[in-house]
Amino acid sequence: MTASASLTPSSRLLHRLLWEARAAHVVWRRELLHSVRNPARLLMALVQPVVYLLVFGIGFAAMLPIHGGYLTYLFPGVLMMTVQAPAIAIGSSIAVDREAGFLREMLVAPVHRVSLLAGRCAGGSTVATFQGVLVLGLAGVAHIPYTPELMIELVAEMALLAFTMTAFVTLLAVVIAPAPTFHAVIGFTLTPMTFLSGALFPMGGLPGWLTALMVANPLTYVVDLLRRTIAPYLAPQEPAAVHSPVLMELTVTAAVGLLSLLLAARRLSRPR
Repeated sequence: MTASASLTPSSRLLHRLLWEARAAHVVWRRELLHSVRNPARLLMALVQPVVYLLVFGIGFAAMLPIHGGYLTYLFPGVLMMTVQAPAIAIGSSIAVDREAGFLREMLVAPVHRVSLLAGRCAGGSTVATFQGVLVLGLAGVAHIPYTPELMIELVAEMALLAFTMTAFVTLLAVVIAPAPTFHAVIGFTLTPMTFLSGALFPMGGLPGWLTALMVANPLTYVVDLLRRTIAPYLAPQEPAAVHSPVLMELTVTAAVGLLSLLLAARRLSRPR
């Protein structure tokens, strides 16, 4: 009798889970190594949010008299854009790997598709969260206190948002081909979604049709979650853009990320 045959069902399940976790860890490590070996990409990903905060924010602060100051209002949107950039990079790498044939070579490995995609999403989420931590260093510029509790909450929420955005862009990358079409779709969808998320301007005073688009935009609730986390630490507190329960926003965000990951894995499992 072989050793594998003598294992109990629970032991085989544990062995399989460890095998899948090891595969996800290898892919996660690969994504981190790619980021470490390409510091220019990390630097460029940080340029846009810093420019928005220091140039766009300061320039428009005098023109937009928003409660609590425009820089404070803008900061949650800057955090959202910070974690969004690595998600797009992961999706782009998947699209390129599909055309180069590298993704097909990964898929022949004796592991589940979810493990492979989870490793890539975890790698992108780790990079995105690290970038978000760097941008948090500019919180004082936006008149946001460096309260330890607030910083921990924001880092945890950015990690969740990074996972969800990475998983969603990964789903787009495995569904849309070729790579130029993927890039066109990303630019066509995420750019207007960012502008209509309440990250740059509030809903108040806008036409009804524009307000409806902002309410229907999932990124609106992402920005609102970060803004409502910051609000209790401000004096005076900043009013929320929408009034959904925080727990519901967290649950929906996590559910969208998990569903996107599972759908992407199912799509890769289909014969071509």
